[in-house]
Amino acid sequence: MLHKRYQFDSSEVLYRAEELVSAASNRYRITVQVANRAKRRRYEDFETMDDPLMKPVLRAIIEMSDELTQPEIIGD
Repeated sequence: MLHKRYQFDSSEVLYRAEELVSAASNRYRITVQVANRAKRRRYEDFETMDDPLMKPVLRAIIEMSDELTQPEIIGD
């Protein structure tokens, strides 16, 4: 089984987090949404073992910023 590896650096994660906060109308709400997604992903990762090296919060930030900048990737 091949594991998907995401190459990232801290400056990119900071940039993406800043994008999310800037686009949000409420900083607290977006922070809670990132935390909730990370919490959900953490429990999903125990079952799938997708990429154990990437922390759930980092993955949540990257996914949510992708959804923000690329709305076509969001499925119905």
